[in-house]
Amino acid sequence: MSNELNSVDIQEIFTLLPHRYPFLLIDRVLDYKDLDYLHGYKNITVNEPIFTGHFPGKPIFPGVLIVEALAQATGVLGFKSMQAVDTEGTDKDELYLLAGVDKVRFKQPVVPGDQLHLHAKFVKERRGIWKFDCTAKVDGKVVCEAEITCARRVM
Repeated sequence: MSNELNSVDIQEIFTLLPHRYPFLLIDRVLDYKDLDYLHGYKNITVNEPIFTGHFPGKPIFPGVLIVEALAQATGVLGFKSMQAVDTEGTDKDELYLLAGVDKVRFKQPVVPGDQLHLHAKFVKERRGIWKFDCTAKVDGKVVCEAEITCARRVM
């Protein structure tokens, strides 16, 4: 049994997700297993454009962007999983669209200097609809939990 990690660097993330600065919210994937889990992260810096208004003098990374970062992690896991099981490969015009977010809970604020760890656990797929249990952590502590649903679509 191998303990080798399956990482994905930012250059490969660019090939999997359509998002770009300032809305690409995953910096690296540390490990993933097709149709199972993904662990990635986003470095939160004081230079994030959102901090000019959220909040001046007391920057807090918005919860909605934490959820978006988790959704992007599910997109990477979905694309990597489909590349592994689809012998014809993924369509260049294919996207994983956010279809739903349920049971969202925010536990503590995320601030500049934090490394936001993104955990996505594959739950099931049916007719192109993918469900994931997601958790975001900082320093090992849960800062956000959510159930995320994505729809695999060709655009």
